Amino acid sequence: MASRSGFETVKRLCPTISVGILAADLLSLGSQISLLEGTDVGLMHFDVMDGCFCPMMTVGPLFIKAVRTRLLKDVHLMIQDPLPKLADYVAAGADVLTVHVESCVHLHRVLQEIGRMTNANDPERGLIRGVALNPGTPLESVQHVLDEVDMVLLLAINPGWGGQNFIDSTQLRLAKAREMIASAGRDILIGVDGGITRDNIGHVAQMGADIVVTGSAVFDGKAPVENAGFMLNRVRAL
Repeated sequence: MASRSGFETVKRLCPTISVGILAADLLSLGSQISLLEGTDVGLMHFDVMDGCFCPMMTVGPLFIKAVRTRLLKDVHLMIQDPLPKLADYVAAGADVLTVHVESCVHLHRVLQEIGRMTNANDPERGLIRGVALNPGTPLESVQHVLDEVDMVLLLAINPGWGGQNFIDSTQLRLAKAREMIASAGRDILIGVDGGITRDNIGHVAQMGADIVVTGSAVFDGKAPVENAGFMLNRVRAL
């Protein structure tokens, strides 16, 4: 079985935020990362889109590997058929690797393969295996793979483009996911991703997510350090 020391590291941070780096000023990426490293943020979120699974195309393993940071790399694969591409993202330094249930022909096999891989940053730490679900995907689709999962990530928007509002039904889905995980007797983190703003972060925090993914609410071009502190304080206020 894969080591869960990385899981324990992230669990100690929770509740927390994972900051979407693609919302930063990419022309000043080094300085933007330095600002983030000066906060209590522990996770940096990479949205990987291939233009097939969802309409937008973003970054790949070369970009992720080029990012030098002490933060844990939280890699969210919104790509079609991730199985043959997993090794590239692990080699790029992924600490958390999340795949979509909708993108995998053989989801169980994909999660098992991640579990056999070695964390390139720290071989003793292991990889955190995540499974993500789009808003319209039944939660039951992951019920039979919970033994192979460290995190369930619920999307609160449809993946592929910005400017969408947080989908209110996410609250009920999160509660149901929590019940499902408790029934399975597993220690699994729950994340929420999409539509998170300064205005609704308090409400989302009350839903009980362990990890809240947020990008533009931190990297707004004005005050990323202050924004990160604000978002962290709100998720930890309960």
